[in-house]
Amino acid sequence: MPEESAPVISRTIDARGSFCPGPLMELIRNIREAQPGDVIAVLSADAGSRTDIPRWVEKAGHRMVGVFPRDGYDEIVVETLH
Repeated sequence: MPEESAPVISRTIDARGSFCPGPLMELIRNIREAQPGDVIAVLSADAGSRTDIPRWVEKAGHRMVGVFPRDGYDEIVVETLH
């Protein structure tokens, strides 16, 4: 069975110096400019982003690819669906 490949990131938002609700607001702004199928990565050192962004993504009807811990921050990956 073939392994699912990681999605190709269309754009990266470096919000590591921003705190709640900054990373989420940056994601929302970028999603409004994105095309369906775009994959957006948010880099955030704000612990609240780990829960706030996935909740918003679900409510907004997009696809949460994952929250990936990195060295001192998280990479939160979202696929736009509309």
